[in-house]
Amino acid sequence: MSKNMKILTTLSVTLFFSLIIFSVGVVYAGGVRGLGLVGLCLFLTFGIILVLAQLIPAGILFISMVATGFSSLRKGGVPAHASWHRKRETVK
Repeated sequence: MSKNMKILTTLSVTLFFSLIIFSVGVVYAGGVRGLGLVGLCLFLTFGIILVLAQLIPAGILFISMVATGFSSLRKGGVPAHASWHRKRETVK
């Protein structure tokens, strides 16, 4: 395995176990004991992972959209939506 793959694996495992420990704390504080603790812990963990899997790409797309709107301002130009003016035709 390459060095980058080892780092990525370590970070993934660390994220997974930190979510499990957080979920166990939430479920245990809620009063669930025994086998239900394990079931709810895994349910919460995979629920958080699914939410992150949706939020991260959505955040990237949103930031790209906002950056595109301001990219022409940095170059001294005008954004595309501000340059769409209709010319008035004069009646002769």
